[in-house]
Amino acid sequence: MTDFTTPTAVALPRPVVLHREGTEMLLHEALARCRQQEAEEAARHFALARRFTAGRGWATVAGFAARRAARARADAGAAPIHRGSPYGVSGLRGAV
Repeated sequence: MTDFTTPTAVALPRPVVLHREGTEMLLHEALARCRQQEAEEAARHFALARRFTAGRGWATVAGFAARRAARARADAGAAPIHRGSPYGVSGLRGAV
């Protein structure tokens, strides 16, 4: 035997895994991850629908408040609001 022989079986070090991506998962881990992703997607969809319905509800409340304010102005004898006016009330009727 000579000094220049190479070893036949060299143990290579295992690569260090810093995160779980790319590594094999057990079946129950994969199913749990899938269920979690589906639940997160459903929560995002539900939040979007909730914001949409809340917007419709607030629009209804705003319409009610506008009608009530118009009635109150009419009962007080105030002129209706001009849309281009920077002020809320354009003035009183008959005021000189």
